[in-house]
Amino acid sequence: MKAADMDAAELRSALLGLEIFAGLTADQLDWLVSVSEPRVLADGEVLFRDGEEATGFHVLLEGGLVVTKVVDGREEVLTRHSTEEGSAAAEEHDGKPSAAHRFTGELPLLTDGAYVATAAASGPATTVVAYPKPVFFEMLTRCHGVAAVLIPVLAWRIKSSEVQARKRATVEALGTLAAGLAHELNNPAAAVARAAQELAPALEGLTRTAQAWGAAATGAERSVFDRLAEELDKLPPPVTTDPLAQADAEEEITDWAEEAGTERPGLLGSGISDLGLELGWLLERLEGIGEPALPSALDHLAALLEIRSLAAELRAAGPRISQLVAATRDYANLDRAPEQRFAVADGIENTLVVLRSKLAGITIVREYEPGLPELTGYPSELNQVWTNLVDNAAEAMEGAGTLTLRVRAEGVCLVVEIADTGRGIPEDSLPRIFEPFYTTKDVGKGTGLGLHLSYRIVTQRHNGSITARSRPGETRMVVRLPLTGAAACAETPDEPTSTRSTTRPTTR
Repeated sequence: MKAADMDAAELRSALLGLEIFAGLTADQLDWLVSVSEPRVLADGEVLFRDGEEATGFHVLLEGGLVVTKVVDGREEVLTRHSTEEGSAAAEEHDGKPSAAHRFTGELPLLTDGAYVATAAASGPATTVVAYPKPVFFEMLTRCHGVAAVLIPVLAWRIKSSEVQARKRATVEALGTLAAGLAHELNNPAAAVARAAQELAPALEGLTRTAQAWGAAATGAERSVFDRLAEELDKLPPPVTTDPLAQADAEEEITDWAEEAGTERPGLLGSGISDLGLELGWLLERLEGIGEPALPSALDHLAALLEIRSLAAELRAAGPRISQLVAATRDYANLDRAPEQRFAVADGIENTLVVLRSKLAGITIVREYEPGLPELTGYPSELNQVWTNLVDNAAEAMEGAGTLTLRVRAEGVCLVVEIADTGRGIPEDSLPRIFEPFYTTKDVGKGTGLGLHLSYRIVTQRHNGSITARSRPGETRMVVRLPLTGAAACAETPDEPTSTRSTTRPTTR
């Protein structure tokens, strides 16, 4: 049946066959027919697009619709609507109301927002009936039976979207965790691989120079060298010096060692200068070694410094890898009960480890009050909150700025404040940033559920509150969590805020 050929009687019959309109009176149905705008869509033709202003409520009479959303460059199918009996859309259950596959577009109209996905025809001659926004609200007033069918569908869709967003957030968190871990493990793992590769030839070189030195040196000269080796063992870690001064020292030592006849003058120059030492220090320690034995002594010293440098790399890389693995385990809270005692500051620090690659170029300031009490709750879920807030802050600062993290006790609450010096949140967006499906990000770069889920984790799972304050160059997200046995935490009455702590958190 073509929409263009459909007369009032046929449209009336088609609408009456829909669950959402089945309970209407004759007068209500007559009015509905008079305001209906039938439309036929070709296969693949778009009904509405993600991010466009919501202008109408759409009822499917014939054919099918596929609803998709682009998330991080990938198109995801959210749901399918179909009038065909036996179709996948028509037979979906899992708590889905039976009327859900026959209409769409009501949610952005009710929230006065934009469409949160793209709907396109699936199959030829898909027929829909559009009801403009004013007509939709009049429909709810005139036809009470419509609301009775629409509200359960609306509740199911919001819950379904949050479940999908939570799954997506979990996957994204695992992706962020994997990417951050891979990035952070790269340096120590590369150091281990490099040291392991270079260790065998370095040991061969040490053996060869030791034999040459032993053959060339007298007993007194060996004693001088042994004292030098012992002093090197006791040297404190080098203090960071001027790179130019260190380069000059390396060049000076290298030139002198080359004139002295050593085989690897560059290795000796870099080894001594890396310790923060200069040529004068070395000459003073080599007094007592005669000119004939000096080249062998320098060759053996260079080989010894190379071995010690490789060993130092291995000693540093091992604990770093262990630290990263421990931070990852703690971030994900593997092998632990869901509810547990935990330190909030530890979770924030583990989050910083995971997001280190995204924070390159950003100055991090920590202001943690000493002796903070532990909380009882769900640390892995709160880690998702910290990840969301820190990631948003980093994005707002575009790779340069200051991220300030404050944790303090305030009465019966623990207060976490995450502040950044980024571009800020538009004033007209602040009252809505914690609403579901609302986002200030470009289409395809945000679902509008990240901060809403953070809000739910803080308020519903932990009985806390979350607020946002923002102006260009300063945005602060404040999370309050009740201490053990405390009542719900809300913002202090004398502290102004741009959002209500009982209903909304911040998106960027």
